[in-house]
Amino acid sequence: MAPQDRLTPDHPGVITDQLLKVEGLSVSYGGNEVVSDVDFDLARGRSLALIGESGSGKSTIARAVLRLLPQGVGRATGRVEFEGRDVLSLPERGFRPLRGRRIGFVPQDPASSLNPVRTIGAQALEAAALLDGDVDRRAAVLEVLAQVGLDEPRRVFDSYPHQLSGGMLQRVLIGLTVLPRPALVVADEPTSALDVTIQKRVLDLLGNLGRELDIGLLLITHDLAVAAERADSLVVLKDGRVRESGPTAEVFDSPSQEYTRRLRADVPALNPDRHADARARAAASAGPPKIEVSGVVKSFGSLRAVDGVSFTVPAGTTHALVGESGSGKTTTIRLLLGLEEPDEGGVRVAGEEVAGRSHASLRALRRHLQLVYQNPFTSLDPTWTVQRLVGESLGRFKVGTRRERELRVLEALRAVGLDEGVRGRRPGTLSGGQRQRVALARSLVLRPDVVVLDEPTSALDVSVQAGIVEVLLELQAELGLTYVFVSHDLALVRQLAHTVSVLHRGRVVEDGPVEAVLGAPEHEYARALVESIPALRSSAGPRTGAP
Repeated sequence: MAPQDRLTPDHPGVITDQLLKVEGLSVSYGGNEVVSDVDFDLARGRSLALIGESGSGKSTIARAVLRLLPQGVGRATGRVEFEGRDVLSLPERGFRPLRGRRIGFVPQDPASSLNPVRTIGAQALEAAALLDGDVDRRAAVLEVLAQVGLDEPRRVFDSYPHQLSGGMLQRVLIGLTVLPRPALVVADEPTSALDVTIQKRVLDLLGNLGRELDIGLLLITHDLAVAAERADSLVVLKDGRVRESGPTAEVFDSPSQEYTRRLRADVPALNPDRHADARARAAASAGPPKIEVSGVVKSFGSLRAVDGVSFTVPAGTTHALVGESGSGKTTTIRLLLGLEEPDEGGVRVAGEEVAGRSHASLRALRRHLQLVYQNPFTSLDPTWTVQRLVGESLGRFKVGTRRERELRVLEALRAVGLDEGVRGRRPGTLSGGQRQRVALARSLVLRPDVVVLDEPTSALDVSVQAGIVEVLLELQAELGLTYVFVSHDLALVRQLAHTVSVLHRGRVVEDGPVEAVLGAPEHEYARALVESIPALRSSAGPRTGAP
């Protein structure tokens, strides 16, 4: 019998390759229906991605398939057939043998899914208990750790989670998930926190395991570039309803719904030249160097975190720092902001040396040098109103009267696309995109010359991210702002930046105009980064859309 030919348990005389079939699935929390009448199906060895903005119902559908809805709160109706059986109608004791053995789950955050005080091996042996028959469980675990690309499986087996990188932990979880040889793997945002090269390795791994072991993959992601490249078919969700579905190339090449067309237009990897005109105008009006970083070196003990880094940023332009975790990006911007002193070299902003200044002098400089953090939820005091958050620095620098400060706050909020109605609200009542706009307004209210953007859109949906990018470009055009943009998203860098430095182990391995560096990288490491950018799986064959 061919691998795709299967006998279903309920219909032993019928041969099918269908693994999962969802019909009329609706999910309610209390009296609020959050998923309505969803249909899709998935064949063995194939991949399907659920895509859409936050709140579209992606993760809720996954939890319904896994029977992980909150007891007494979440209620699913409709039909979810797995290998021919309706799992929604099974009692918990009937579904329990499927969970882990036949249906595997890869969560978003590997660190929170592993016990920090137990070794990987101790936790892996628990997963190996799901194996049938008389099996050497330790040998099976070591074999699967090697299979998922971990070079030293014995060392990993004996390690604690904190001793491994995020990419290694994610591979451990994937290994433990596929160890019992499930028929279906549900992966919920499995690469959202990973560097682009690690993301590629993890996605390659999932794809290869799917083909080798005939595993179906249900991928939940807000990263449409990942879905476009990796999934055989797509289900586009909005407000808990299916807006469009079909083969990936068809949905992305010829979307029938305006919502899908807008999502596609917002994916940087698929639209590298979307903001080319705005970037060209900024470059044409660029001024003399606003930032000059010259041969800076910074060591922490025996670790040389930054090793001779240099770059120059003309006024009114955007310079990007890219590289994997540990490449020196964060230490470089801390040197730029005066939060660290360089061991060697110098940093000048608007002609003034940053290092060696008194606290008062450095504080005065920071009026013109502001930072937007990666995570606005943790950088904004949840007990403060938006008015107080944005206006805090005005009070600290004693800018104007109380009324003048209120007007400056309103002006900053309007500049980032927020209306005055948000001033009395607190961060917890705002969406992710609104919080990031508040963080941006907070940095702009002092009218700085330079803004350092540390992964400002990494946790945002593509549509929200696109809105933030448009605001940044508009502000640059209106105010002549100079940006230093730190990111692992090279497709977004290609859209936004004029110049780029590629950092690897504390050194600049390549730098120059973004089109040259990302379009035709010369250094092996830079090429590896560029080749890791997700792009559309085209019906014509080769990848398209890479910068």
